Amino acid sequence: MTPTDPLSSGVESVGVEPDSETAILRQIIEATPSAMVMVDVVGQLRLVNHQAEVLFGYSHDELLAMNVELLIPERFRPSHEDSRAGFFEQPDRREMGSGRELFGRRKDGTEVPIEIGLNPIRVMGEQHVLASVIDISERLELQAIESAKSADQLRGAILASLPFSIIASAPDGTIVSANPAAARLLGFDPDELVGAPISAIRESGARGPMVTTRPDAVQEREIDYRRKDGTTVPVHEATTLMTGDGSGVSDVSGILSVAYDITQRREAEELIRHLAHHDFLTDLPNRTKLFERLDVDLRASAESGIGVAVALIDLDHFKRVNDSLGHHVGDDLLLKMSARLSNAVREDDLVARLGGDEFVVVFTGVHDQEHLQDRLVAVLAALREPLVCFSSEIIVTASMGLAMSPQDGQDATTLLKHADTAMYHAKSAARNTYRWFEESMLDETNDKLKIGAALRRAIERQELSVSYQPQISMRDGTMIGVEALARWVTPEGQFIPPDRFIPIAEDNGSIIQLGEWVLRRACKDAVRMSADTGLPLRLAVNVSPRQFQDPGWLDVLRRALDESGLPAERLELEITEGIFMEDPGEVVDIMSTVRALGVAIVMDDFGTGFSSLAYLTRFTIDKIKIDRSFVSNIAARGADAAIVNTVIVMAHALGMSVVAEGVETQDQELYLRGRGCDVGQGFRYSKAVPPSELVAHAVN
Repeated sequence: MTPTDPLSSGVESVGVEPDSETAILRQIIEATPSAMVMVDVVGQLRLVNHQAEVLFGYSHDELLAMNVELLIPERFRPSHEDSRAGFFEQPDRREMGSGRELFGRRKDGTEVPIEIGLNPIRVMGEQHVLASVIDISERLELQAIESAKSADQLRGAILASLPFSIIASAPDGTIVSANPAAARLLGFDPDELVGAPISAIRESGARGPMVTTRPDAVQEREIDYRRKDGTTVPVHEATTLMTGDGSGVSDVSGILSVAYDITQRREAEELIRHLAHHDFLTDLPNRTKLFERLDVDLRASAESGIGVAVALIDLDHFKRVNDSLGHHVGDDLLLKMSARLSNAVREDDLVARLGGDEFVVVFTGVHDQEHLQDRLVAVLAALREPLVCFSSEIIVTASMGLAMSPQDGQDATTLLKHADTAMYHAKSAARNTYRWFEESMLDETNDKLKIGAALRRAIERQELSVSYQPQISMRDGTMIGVEALARWVTPEGQFIPPDRFIPIAEDNGSIIQLGEWVLRRACKDAVRMSADTGLPLRLAVNVSPRQFQDPGWLDVLRRALDESGLPAERLELEITEGIFMEDPGEVVDIMSTVRALGVAIVMDDFGTGFSSLAYLTRFTIDKIKIDRSFVSNIAARGADAAIVNTVIVMAHALGMSVVAEGVETQDQELYLRGRGCDVGQGFRYSKAVPPSELVAHAVN
């Protein structure tokens, strides 16, 4: 057998001569349009056709001198040898003849993708493999083209469905591509964007994409895009360089800009900033915004020499509206008051809400106090006009305190502090008025602090006393009870009236200790006075709102009754409307407990509050005490007499008795007796006196 005729010795086959079989085999493989090679068990090429020469670039003789592994890239040779050995060990495995895609190696060293079909064949008594080798380069190229088309279609579909604006621009900024989302965002047709400069859609002042030496870098920023109709839309934009093969900026093919609409986020951020500087209910500037504005105005005032005035406005008795009509009515009142206040001042003035029912007005360009007088009167007049809130007509007045820079303070904190001090003096004076800050007001404040400290010491040292004012039956003129009234005379002999130290005790909390001491002392005195006079005297003791709110107050009440031996049914607790201001539900529970003990509840100063009539139907009251301001004028003013008449009739209809305080004349006494008033109290009978004097008066 020679290299040029490896099968010249013949082919071993039943019924066919070897030379004839070889010739036939050679003719068959030559006629095959694909490359054909026959390999023996050691991998030696034994038969090749012309197409094999064309495919691999070797001559016929060169191929026959080669091992088949030389036609395979070196990286595949080990696995190919294993596959060939396994195939010859099991020649009946016909599945080994199925097509397999791999690479062939040409003579020039290049690689070509091929598909091989294997079939076992026995020649000259030896096992061979006949391989059909097909160049699939063209097929793969077509597949790649189809795959690229599919990928382009997929990318196009993805870009079309993405909600983000995606714009590709050339290095010079010319738009070369825009997805539908970009067109929708900007209000253009996609074709209108292509060819336009990308700067045309960016709002003036927005810088172009940053040039970077890193092709994978991404620049993010927030800018405004300009729509076709000229409006703008805020977007978050990310830009990056596009390169041909990723080799760097020298291969930049364009710029990709991806953006999305951030209008809602901007609006949310703006809302958050607004809420941080404005009151949630009224939308007026809050304390933070107020101080920012004051700082600016005060700096301008220091430069110009023209003052800034600050007015702190507090609505009078506003809490009674909340308590009697509900918080929804109170909120509506605040809304209407804030609008009314804003309309009552000039456009360049600032109206702010500090919280609750407190407002602040900043007046700029103020030369002196007289300069504002007419405007302040107008503001107060506007505020007291009737309002309708949820079908309820309400009249609410306001108290105003004012301070002006630079004389009353040169910073926001000091001005507001002094305006607040002046406002409390306006409330103490008459309400529904205004007061300018004066230095003497600070002296009064300091005086209150001194009195408060002295009061605490006086309580601890038991320097206070209790006097008793008789309560007289209007039917027969007999004394049926007494009202306990605290009295304070300092060791130096100075008498401090109750209307001065009681409010201070309320403010600093010492009313809790003072009230407990008065209650326990009065219960003991009432037992002794009843024994000395032989009269079963009823005892009336005032209870402040602060006492009612104290968790231990009910225990104090029980202990006072137990220690003194005073029957609970002979004790009356006088309360004012202020008790109902905080938590009406809790007040009802406490009042129920008090009445369960047998103690009576008296509504003191009836008729002076905003919503007393409502309280009579909502809370269980045993007795009403008509305020002295109505009693003093019953003879001179028909309106006051009508009020007194109505209260007496109404109270009796509700099963309550009536006490008139401030009875000073016989005419008043006769009038009240004629109208069916039950009890009288006042200088007509006696001033408040110590227990010994009261007993002496009753006995004589």
